[in-house]
Order: sequence, then structure tokens, then C-alpha cells
Amino acid sequence: MFKKIFIPVLLFAALTAQAQTKKTVPAKKPTVSKAAAATPAKPLQNAADSLSYAMGISVGGYLKSLGVKNINYVLLNKAIDQTLKESKTYLNLNEANSIMERSARAGATKVITAEKEKGRQFLLQNKKKPGVAETPSGLQYEVLKAGTGPKPTAQDSVVVHYAGKLLSGKEFDSSYARDEPITLTVTGVIPGWTEALQLMPQGSKWRLFIPSALAYGDRGAGADIPGGATLVFDVELLEIPSQK
Repeated sequence: MFKKIFIPVLLFAALTAQAQTKKTVPAKKPTVSKAAAATPAKPLQNAADSLSYAMGISVGGYLKSLGVKNINYVLLNKAIDQTLKESKTYLNLNEANSIMERSARAGATKVITAEKEKGRQFLLQNKKKPGVAETPSGLQYEVLKAGTGPKPTAQDSVVVHYAGKLLSGKEFDSSYARDEPITLTVTGVIPGWTEALQLMPQGSKWRLFIPSALAYGDRGAGADIPGGATLVFDVELLEIPSQK
């Protein structure tokens, strides 16, 4: 996976750096009015400029997500120049792939480890709060509204409203925002949800604090949920249609 993604990403980064470090011949300053001088020149003059800048944003964000902070742009440019001119490179392609894969894995592991530790510290303090209960699996929950209806089983489908957030407070999904509850099966969701739903009477609204092992684990989910993340969900059990 890393080989297919990381190589073109580094190529884009190198091309961006090459454009930034390319020497230019100073031009004579044109005579401009004071009004024109007060307006900064727009750096994105054409489609190629816009694409180059867009690549830089994408590559920078991706490298940051892997924990990469320092790049030797001189060597990046050297490698591109050697490759384009079909000159001998310092590393062959297999060696380059191996180095980049190791770096990507190390960066991803560092991010995941930090997320897990952040979640562990949060859950240690959170379970001390009044009203917060913890199950043997490590799932924590707080009853915001106590329901009086039946509880779902593993074989049931349910209708719920929910909102999911990271520990930072950033919301990554919400049926409330869409103004549309969702129907799902009790076993068709992350383990933390499967466990909690079977404890919730219909009509309940709970706040769930789900460690990564009961959520999306080391892989995370999409662009918004990093690997190792502890998640917070408000879940409202509206209906159990399979019990009707």
C-alpha cells in the first residue's frame, strides 16, 4: 500500500520544491503607480501554477499526517534531475521503495501511538466523573436520557440518531446535522456501538466514550479519524423495528 501511494507523493513534493528553488534571472523593475504597488501580485497566474500549488497543499498535508517534518529539498531535486536525465542515481528503485516504506510505517506508527496514549489518559480521567460507567471491555458511557423501552439484541435492527466527535471536539459525522436518523443492524457497526446498543433501552440517549480497540483500531477511518483514536458518540435509540 505504501509503495503505491508514497512514491508519487514524494515525486509531487520534489517537483514543488524544484519549482521553489529554481534560480531566476532578476528582471528590471517596471514603473508602476502607487495604487498598483499597493496591490500584491497574484502568484497563481495560470492553470499550471494552480495545479502546482494544489499539489503542494496535498503533499504537505499527507507528509504531515505521516509525521514527516524535515525534507532535504536539494537531494529531492537531485534525484528528480538524475531520473529525468536517465543518469545513475544513488539508490535503485527497490532501495528507494524500501526506504520510503519504512519511513511511512514509522511515521504512521508514531501517530497511532500518540493517539492511543491520548485516549488512554482521557479515559483514565473520564471514568472518575460522576455518571460515567465503564464495562469490562473498556467501553465508557454516560446516560443523558433514560429510556423505558425494550433493549435490542444482536439479531435486531435499530433506528438511531447520533453525532460522533474526536477528543479534540471536532465532529466527523452526525445524523442530527442531516436531520435524518439512520437504520442499522446491531452487529453491523463498530464493536463499541454493538455492545452499547444491547445495553440501551429504547428511548435512551447515551454518550459513548469508545477506545480505539472498540472503534476503528490502528487503521482509523477516512481522512477525519486517525488510527488509534478514541471516539465520543452521542447515540439516541429511537426505535427497534425488528421487534415489532
